[in-house]
Amino acid sequence: MEIVKKYMKAVSLMNEWIGRVDSLVIVPLVLVTIYEVVARKVFGSPTIWAFETSNMIYGFFFMMGLGFALLHGSHVNVDIFYRFLSVRGKAIMDIIGFIVFFFPFCLVVLYKGTLFSGQSWAMLEHSQSVFQVPLYPIKTVIPIMALTLLLQGTVVFIKKVYLVAEGKELDA
Repeated sequence: MEIVKKYMKAVSLMNEWIGRVDSLVIVPLVLVTIYEVVARKVFGSPTIWAFETSNMIYGFFFMMGLGFALLHGSHVNVDIFYRFLSVRGKAIMDIIGFIVFFFPFCLVVLYKGTLFSGQSWAMLEHSQSVFQVPLYPIKTVIPIMALTLLLQGTVVFIKKVYLVAEGKELDA
């Protein structure tokens, strides 16, 4: 059980660190957005690069924050029935949700995202806009996101299984 706790602690620490570093990505996103608004509205000179750049930054921010959000229970729950269940009942419902939806989703995104980013790297893919921004770096974030989310999901899953089996939360 100690090795499981060490795994859980390591994954949670990794996602905590990634989430904290990822939160700093908002600064360049805000700066790019402000620059574009000022250039467009004040100087009447919109840029060709700001829209794509802000989309890339936001995509990175969103994807890399998913593991952190799962770590802190920030994902959305549909609680039509969930709110009426006991703590153990909620854990059972979560386990079913993880098996039926979460793990298959993460595995498919990890597999397909790896293929997708690999193809993008093979052709050194660029956008079709005038700016011609490279797309392969941001497409690489897709399988990384799926992996960090999958790893954090296993931690949450282990905690839920332990709660159902032992009737108490696992300290890890």
